[in-house]
Amino acid sequence: MAKTLNRRDLLLLGINRRQRSVDLSCEWLYMKYCDAQLDNYTQDLFDRLEFELGSVDTIRLLDTAWLTRQDFRDRLELILSSVRARGGRITHSSEIVYNGY
Repeated sequence: MAKTLNRRDLLLLGINRRQRSVDLSCEWLYMKYCDAQLDNYTQDLFDRLEFELGSVDTIRLLDTAWLTRQDFRDRLELILSSVRARGGRITHSSEIVYNGY
C-alpha cells in the first residue's frame, strides 16, 4: 500500500515569501527519497516538491554533497531545470544543516 505524502512531510527549511526564496536541504530530501523508494511513492515526493517550488524564484541548495547518487540527482535536476526555465535561480551551499536526526 502506497503511503500518502503529507504536506508537512515535504516542507522546505525556510521560505521567504517576500523574496520568494527557499533553502532546500539536500540531506533531508535524500532521506525522504530513500523512504519514498521503500514505500513506493517516489513520484509523489517529486510531484509535491515541484508543486512547492512552483512559486519560488530562488532556491539555495544546502549540503550538496548529498547529490552524489545519480538517480536522485537526475530527478531533482528535472525540477531545478523547470525553475531555471521560468527565470528562477539556483544557488549552492556546502553548509551542513542539522535537522534533528
